[in-house]
Amino acid sequence: MSNLVDLDPGADDLTANSNAMAVDENASTLLKESTTRRRGRGFEGSGGDAGRDETIRNGKFDTIEVSGIASSAQKSIEGWIILVTGIHEEASEDDVKEKFSDFGEIKNLHLNLDRRSGFVKGYALLEYNTHKEATAAINEANGTEMLGQIIHADFAFTTGAKSGRGGRR
Repeated sequence: MSNLVDLDPGADDLTANSNAMAVDENASTLLKESTTRRRGRGFEGSGGDAGRDETIRNGKFDTIEVSGIASSAQKSIEGWIILVTGIHEEASEDDVKEKFSDFGEIKNLHLNLDRRSGFVKGYALLEYNTHKEATAAINEANGTEMLGQIIHADFAFTTGAKSGRGGRR
């Protein structure tokens, strides 16, 4: 019935199989001990992340240099965006445009509203074509009054922490 031929009739089949099983168990135990489960990113020795870990530890990151501009402001994809805070809750887009259109053409204006109350959230994002217009708007409008409240203006995107400015205003 069986087509199997025993090539080594003197060997004990049970002993040979048990040795093979013992070798397999030892190999799997060693493999399990040498392997540790790690989840997520950022653990030590994770393949090609050695350079990235070194960069993070040293604090050396890629920077974008803007030629000809001494400030720490960053240009967005389409223009220079300034953030204006302290806007009165009943202010309209026309009020904000009237206040800031003196400094240059406003490409874009976002005046976000609260969903529940329908009032302005208290800030606006304005976009200018040139750095000169945005800087003029910030310098002239920062600390001025609009609808009975003091407003503050600054660039929305900067290259790093601004010195001399701690906490909320």
